[in-house]
Amino acid sequence: MATQTYTGSCQCGAVAFQVDADLDRTFTCNCSRCRRMGFVLTFVPRAAFHLTADGPTTEYQFNKHAISHRFCPVCGVQSYAYGEREGQPLVAINVNCLDDVDARALASQAVDGASR
Repeated sequence: MATQTYTGSCQCGAVAFQVDADLDRTFTCNCSRCRRMGFVLTFVPRAAFHLTADGPTTEYQFNKHAISHRFCPVCGVQSYAYGEREGQPLVAINVNCLDDVDARALASQAVDGASR
């Protein structure tokens, strides 16, 4: 798969977005949050992510407080998170929130976030 434009949202639609992503690069993580939430993630540069419905979000941070997990206070779904890697701003996209994408059918790479 090459980079494509996708749309996505939380469950109630208060938070919606458009993202340019390559779904050949998805991850599952065993950290305490990702494991509980069942995330399938892909990371994109912040410039590739655009909110199209900018409803209010609530922030959750844990461990090193390096990632700003954003979730809808109405339906509770975390559709994205802000962070950075090597000084570059990134967005972690919850692939489960993308329209017309079966995240569980993707060949995701397992990451050991529990050890970090």
